[in-house]
Amino acid sequence: HECAKQAETWSGQVAGQPSFFDGIAAHAASSSLPGALGSDIDRGVAAANEAYAAFARYLRETYMTQATEREGAGRERYAILSRQWNGVDLDLDETYAWGWEELGRIDREIVATAAKIAPGATVADARRLLESDPARSIEGADAYQAWLQQIHDEALDQLDGVHFDIDPRIKRMEVMIPPPGGALAPYYSGPSEDFSRPGRTWFPIGTRTRFPKWSEVTTAYHEGVPGHHLQVGATRCLDLSRFQRISTFVSGHGEGWALYAERLMADLGYLENPDYYMGMLSMQALRAVRVIVDVGMHLALPIPADAAFHPGEVWNHDLAVDFIVEKTGLSREFMTSEIVRYLGWPAQAISYKVGERRWLQARDDAKRREGGAFDLKRFHTRALGLGPMGLAQLETELARAG
Repeated sequence: HECAKQAETWSGQVAGQPSFFDGIAAHAASSSLPGALGSDIDRGVAAANEAYAAFARYLRETYMTQATEREGAGRERYAILSRQWNGVDLDLDETYAWGWEELGRIDREIVATAAKIAPGATVADARRLLESDPARSIEGADAYQAWLQQIHDEALDQLDGVHFDIDPRIKRMEVMIPPPGGALAPYYSGPSEDFSRPGRTWFPIGTRTRFPKWSEVTTAYHEGVPGHHLQVGATRCLDLSRFQRISTFVSGHGEGWALYAERLMADLGYLENPDYYMGMLSMQALRAVRVIVDVGMHLALPIPADAAFHPGEVWNHDLAVDFIVEKTGLSREFMTSEIVRYLGWPAQAISYKVGERRWLQARDDAKRREGGAFDLKRFHTRALGLGPMGLAQLETELARAG
């Protein structure tokens, strides 16, 4: 249903929502392109609109009539998909239990940080302040985009040569606002092969016109620098096969690195403002909750008997939405979109926290091996220079490099 709705929106079938592809044609028409190229673009746009509309019809009229009503993938398929996304065989029951432990640790730190934001306030009170205070927000999409661009530019300038060696070919990034109709989670797209198009971070705005800043700074570090841009973007610069440079992405490696990058920026002092640190913790809580609800929903696991949230009940869509909103303080609109994504993309959602766990372990192992000779910039250069790979192979290669 959700994929059909998105295809309908992008093809202009939803009232009040222009076709994404018509927007491309309008931009081309204003760019003084040669007539033949403009005609080719118009034909391509018409074909794309019809293709997306036809795909929506297929999903509604054919696929959905034969689909199972069961929400989860089941243990066997989930284990296979987990291996695909992470490049390592996981003990799923241990991972589920570890997710609860991580969430408990993060929750305790959130309580302490809330007291710094508003002494004596509850976590809910602190979050309401962060969301509602005009002084902590940005008005208007253009101002929001410009502010995010500044964060990206500063990180590129300040980290280069200190904690990373950033190739000059990726010393430019662009912040973009994507068209409506897609998921509400921010994302990254890598630079073109010849670097003529830079790496880009995309920040969907939905229906919003006011943008609280508290949760956005850590997201910029995740999607941009030192996150995906220094992993995906830097891979474009490596002496690897074209397939490896352009098409290879292992979610546990890449998303794990990006979550590692958020925590790294906190360790480096970039999130000293408790507002922004609360944002990082909330994103950490989100990723821990993802481990819990993704494994829980797809394996139909019970909520632990000692949990404060619906103990003993088996996970489903509605419980997952309520839980993730409660634990992150993020909007129900966004979190509902997220839960739909998890159900349609089994095991991808756990790759963030599972990957971060392995990246942190790899760094700790390197510190133990090298002792006082350990150098953080050298570790980053060596690790990112390996290119994308599964988490099990990453551990093997880093141990060999050390």
